Amino acid sequence: MNDDGGHSVEYFVSPSRGKRDFLGSINDIVEFINEDVVSKYAVVVGTDSDETVVPNGHAGLADFVSVITVHRIGKHGRYFWKRIPNVQTFDRHDRMLKEAYYSLELAQRVVAQLRKRLNSQLYDFEIHLDIGLNGPTKSMIQEIVGMITGNGFTARIKPDSYAANKVADRHV
Repeated sequence: MNDDGGHSVEYFVSPSRGKRDFLGSINDIVEFINEDVVSKYAVVVGTDSDETVVPNGHAGLADFVSVITVHRIGKHGRYFWKRIPNVQTFDRHDRMLKEAYYSLELAQRVVAQLRKRLNSQLYDFEIHLDIGLNGPTKSMIQEIVGMITGNGFTARIKPDSYAANKVADRHV
């Protein structure tokens, strides 16, 4: 879909709130946090993907799903997800880097908006990565976690990366 200026509008889906543009999702997060200012919150971004392998087995297209979750610690939360379809990928390494890049780009935008909108409310912010010590992504941990932490964010890997390997995985 396009907005009136002919630019593509980015939409997120919230199971509890429906379809939202980016700022609508941020508004919902701020409203959720402001409903209970004494609770502590975790705001987390993560991305997962699902590839379509082409006959040569090396390159193909993948659909990516990025999520923003806000968790009222000890209680409940909300999440918003968006699909990035048909992205060219060359191999697993390239796909994992793209997952991390999409999460990083989204995290930077989310934090910029929340800094403007949340005055004294405290929240932890993390990026969850769909990589772990077991399996083929093990060799990528240092590189990808380094990319995230080098940009000033806390990175979590499996099994502690629920936003990527549970929430986003549900929609990929």
